[in-house]
Amino acid sequence: MPPTAVPGRQALGALPEPPAGWHHGRAMKCPYCHTGDSRVTDSRELGGGSSIRRRRECPNCGRRFTTYERIEGSGLVVVKKDGRRQEFDPAKLRQKLRVALTKRPVGEAEIEGLIGRVEGLLLARGTAEVPSTAIGEAVLKELKELDEVAYIRFASVYRHFTDLDDLMRAVESMREPGPGSGPGPGQSAGPGRPEGAA
Repeated sequence: MPPTAVPGRQALGALPEPPAGWHHGRAMKCPYCHTGDSRVTDSRELGGGSSIRRRRECPNCGRRFTTYERIEGSGLVVVKKDGRRQEFDPAKLRQKLRVALTKRPVGEAEIEGLIGRVEGLLLARGTAEVPSTAIGEAVLKELKELDEVAYIRFASVYRHFTDLDDLMRAVESMREPGPGSGPGPGQSAGPGRPEGAA
């Protein structure tokens, strides 16, 4: 799969830097001036090694941009609710996550890590086909831990919220205390308010 250019992205976790002027793979066209070449200035591993982020510089306009590389073809086929089948596409999932995470304090490295974990979970099922519901639920589980606002945004689309009640139920599900937390038996005090307070 050819790398995808995403101008201006940042990430963490460095790989050994390539030699000056080194070009990785085929030439990458500059997304700004469309010059058909670029120079790799930095490479970083993302998602536990499932993808690599490369920082590139255009020799013509001097502007920098970022590309991402992933291993092509996991072999997973997604079965839609209507029975249609299509190959699992991490790029589509990445775009949906970026929408859900708009203006949220979550970096590209965390998005790539989430995608890698979800894809690994699907591959661990040991089947060539996976239902689309399995992907959606896996993503929601990850988002619930990563960013609550993004979780609600993604859930509203994935679970087809139709009114405010649907939204409130999703919010309340996130407030449910885990084992060993929250008020004890017989208590009903809200956050920050002692039981019996007016």
